[in-house]
Amino acid sequence: MPIPFVKFHGYGNDYLVIQEAEFRSEANLGAFAERLCNRHYVAGADGIAVVGPADSAEAHFRARIFHPDGSEASLSGNGTRCAVACLYYQQLWTASELRLTTRSGIKHYLLRERVSAGKYLFDSDLGAPRFDSASIPMLTERPLERVIDYPLPVNGATFKVTALQMGNPNCCIFVDDFGPLDWPRLGRTIEIHPQFPDRTNVEFARIINRQQIELRIWERGVGETTASGTCSCAAAIAAMVTGQTERQISVVTPGGEVAVHWREDDRVVLTGTAELVYSGQWLVSDQ
Repeated sequence: MPIPFVKFHGYGNDYLVIQEAEFRSEANLGAFAERLCNRHYVAGADGIAVVGPADSAEAHFRARIFHPDGSEASLSGNGTRCAVACLYYQQLWTASELRLTTRSGIKHYLLRERVSAGKYLFDSDLGAPRFDSASIPMLTERPLERVIDYPLPVNGATFKVTALQMGNPNCCIFVDDFGPLDWPRLGRTIEIHPQFPDRTNVEFARIINRQQIELRIWERGVGETTASGTCSCAAAIAAMVTGQTERQISVVTPGGEVAVHWREDDRVVLTGTAELVYSGQWLVSDQ
């Protein structure tokens, strides 16, 4: 049977949203994501978001995010926002607030505005960051309460990194200029660095001023992306804990600009859009 999907993007970071009920219980969703995310032969995307009923009374729905390499993410800020936008678009949810179960816990979404047909602006409460090396996880000579300006050896060079857990592992490198650095090659190498046993997202951040930073992103299981919600939050927090910015800033990526607020209650709120691209059907009979 054909499998219907809806494609949304958050600043060019695109996801195919599919209802869980469309799959057989034994379906290999990771392998399905590998096939469907291929940009040369199929729909193409940075991941798929599989949405189904919540498994607890504390949430309204649940979402599972799968990368193009078949791995399952603990959290995707843009992927879950696309999933939530799809629920509104398909009129499966109409209240202004929605709670979504993810592998990294229940996340909260507030619909701020229906910008246009198929485009929605949300506040996404993605939870509290964790900074200790065990939580990231990151292997260090001794356990660290915070991984700030840590000297990470990479192919004979050493880079100062600030790492944290923001729903998934993140490693941030601050740069003065993106031009001289082959950051995609470096990101690819650091993603699978042996000191990150679960792999890691890699952000390259340039401080513009105390209210704004600019990013280049290498996302775990995806590669170079135009935007990433969790990477934007992680890089913003890294800039904040190193004293380079305020606690409420804008983050500029190649795909667009989002706002990140690290509130006094320790919650991190991302404000950004999700926009409809198109809907379609996967016609191949097997799952």
